[in-house]
Amino acid sequence: MTMNVEEEVERLKEEIKRLGRIQQDGSYKVTFGVLFNDDRCANIFEALVGTLRAAKKRKVLTYDGELLLQGVHDNVEIIMKPSPPPPTTEVTTTSTTAPAVA
Repeated sequence: MTMNVEEEVERLKEEIKRLGRIQQDGSYKVTFGVLFNDDRCANIFEALVGTLRAAKKRKVLTYDGELLLQGVHDNVEIIMKPSPPPPTTEVTTTSTTAPAVA
């Protein structure tokens, strides 16, 4: 089964949440080495570096550099931006009682 890029980016987000640490601003932080060396990620992603680049291009996450290489960049921090909060539907309440007549 092959996934399209959008599906791979969504899976990557799930794995970063699983392996990373949540930060005070709601973002998640994980190092490239942790992602690259994780067995589950190795089984999911045919090209982890390509998926990371696609996610970076879509501004889902940030990291220093363009191309991450195993060993050389194991300590590079990958930061997944916080998910925007779900849209809130503002509920306006109106009074259903008629004003008192004097």
